Amino acid sequence: MSRYFSNLFDRDRALEVLQVFLTNPFRTLLSGLGVGWGLFMIVVTVGASNGLENGVSGDMGTRVKNSMFVWTQRTSMPYKGFTKGRGLEFNNSDTEFLRSSSKSVLLVSPRNQLGGHRGSNNIVKGQKSGAFNVYGDEPSYIHIDPVEIINGRYLNQGDLDAERKIAVIGKRVYELLYEKDEEPIGSTIRVQGVIFTVVGVYSSYATGEDAEESNQSIFIPYTTFSKAFHTGDRVGWYSLLISPAFHADSAATEVISLMKARKSVHPDDNTAFGHWTMASAFEEMELIFGAFRFIAFIFGGLALLAGAIGIMNIMLITVRERTQELGIRRAMGATPSTIIRQIMSETMFLTTLSGLTGVSLGVASLEGVNRLLQSMSGAAGSFRNPEVSLKIVLIALVVMLVMGLLAGILPALRAVAIRPVEAIRSE
Repeated sequence: MSRYFSNLFDRDRALEVLQVFLTNPFRTLLSGLGVGWGLFMIVVTVGASNGLENGVSGDMGTRVKNSMFVWTQRTSMPYKGFTKGRGLEFNNSDTEFLRSSSKSVLLVSPRNQLGGHRGSNNIVKGQKSGAFNVYGDEPSYIHIDPVEIINGRYLNQGDLDAERKIAVIGKRVYELLYEKDEEPIGSTIRVQGVIFTVVGVYSSYATGEDAEESNQSIFIPYTTFSKAFHTGDRVGWYSLLISPAFHADSAATEVISLMKARKSVHPDDNTAFGHWTMASAFEEMELIFGAFRFIAFIFGGLALLAGAIGIMNIMLITVRERTQELGIRRAMGATPSTIIRQIMSETMFLTTLSGLTGVSLGVASLEGVNRLLQSMSGAAGSFRNPEVSLKIVLIALVVMLVMGLLAGILPALRAVAIRPVEAIRSE
C-alpha cells in the first residue's frame, strides 16, 4: 500500500500532473471551482450557524441547564366553586409544600422583585442615584443562576435567619453609584428609603445585553425583602433546580400538577401557571442549529457533488485529447495500473487543491468576521465568535477525497480502454 501511494505522489509524477493542468489553466480553474465552492459553503455556513448558537447561548445567560421557573397567572376554567379568571399567588407555605412534596426538584428558591418583572427602583448612594432591579433571594439562588463574586461575599443563611439589611450589588451598579477605586464593602445604599449595607459585588457570567441587565441588579435576603417592603408571605415566582434523574418536561408536569391540586385549579387548565425550563430552551436551540448544520452539509455536499462531476467531465475530455499520448505509453510497456495511477493522480490533485483552497478561504472569512465583531466591542448582538471545528473540516475533506476518487474512476477506465494501435493512428 505504501509503495502504491509513493508511486502515486512521487516527484516526477507530480511535475507531470502540474504540466497537464498548466497547459490549460482556465479550464483547470473552472473545473475545480465547484469543489472549492462546496467546501467554502460548508465551512462558512457551519461557522455562521455556530456564531448564532454562541450568541443565543450567551443571551440565555448562565442559568444551569436543569433550572426551571414557575409563576402564577389566571385560571381559564371554573373549578370547585371558583370562577374563571381567578388570580393566583404563591406564598411561603407553598414553598415548604414544594420542598416536601416534589420528587423531581432538588432546590426551591422563592424570589420577589420590586416593581414586578423588569421593574426598576430608585437607589440612592450619597449624592448619586440610579434605577436598578432589586430582588429578594435565598442563598440557594446562586446555584440556579451563578454569578462571579468579585468583591466581598454573596448572601448566606445567617443573613436570611437574622433578616439582615445587607445587599450584594452588580458590577454596573457599583460603576454608576461609586467613585473610581472607592471601596464598596461596608458602605450603605438606600432602597426606597430603607438603608442596606453592601457586603458584596458580583459580575454576571452572561454576555451582551443580558450581562448588562444582570449587572444592574441588587440582591438582598428574601426574608429582609418581605419585611422591609411589606410583601408579607407572598412569593413572586419560583426558581427551581431539577434533579438530573428527571427530564425537564416530566419535572414541569409534576410541579404544575402539585400546584394545581394545592390551589384548587382544574387539572386541564393550562393557563393558571406559567413555566419555563432551560433544558427545553437548550434542546430547542440544539435542534434548530443542528438542522442548520445539516442543511449546510446537504447544500455543501450537493455543491461538492456538482464539482466532482465537473472534474470527471474535464478529465474525460483530457483523456480524449491525450489519446495518442496514452496509446504511446501503452505501446512502450505502460501497464493498465500505471495508466490508472496517472489519471487518478491528476484527478486527486485537482480535487485536493480545489478543496483546500475552499477550506482556507472559508476559515479566513470566518476569522475576518470574528475580528470585525471583536472590534465592535460586543455590539454584534446575537452573533458571536463564528467558528468551525477541526472535526467538521476533516469530515468535509474526507467527503471531498471520496468524491475525488469516484470522479477519477470513469476517466481512468476510459484511459485503460484505449487500444495502443488505434491510439497511435489517431490525430
